[in-house]
Amino acid sequence: MSILYHNPVRDLVSLRDAMNRLMEASFVPSRFTRREWETESVVRLPLDAYTTDEELIIVASIPGLNPEDVEITLEDDQLTITGELKPPLENVKYLLNERTYGPFRRTLTLNIPVEEDKAKAEFKNGVLTLTLPKA
Repeated sequence: MSILYHNPVRDLVSLRDAMNRLMEASFVPSRFTRREWETESVVRLPLDAYTTDEELIIVASIPGLNPEDVEITLEDDQLTITGELKPPLENVKYLLNERTYGPFRRTLTLNIPVEEDKAKAEFKNGVLTLTLPKA
């Protein structure tokens, strides 16, 4: 006769894994399949976007880069920000390494018509601010 032990922690871990898979499926950009997202090293560029009566404002934190290291394109209703965050130092032993690095590409579909020719970009202290006047 054998005794089976119920391990509720194991059930919670499998529930957490299932929720992680569900969230990944919801938030991974559609141009990637799950497998591509796991293997391709792409940094997700966090953004803030808000509107005023006259403008659409996009703010992105891009520490350690110069303005010439970032490419911004605005075509029709597609805004794309592309660049690469520098890798960490080599030949050192990290005790903690939480900063992300690698190529990034963020594309937004703007649902607000803007005047492309009057768009402005400001890069100050590692913060990129795009000001897009509404059409």
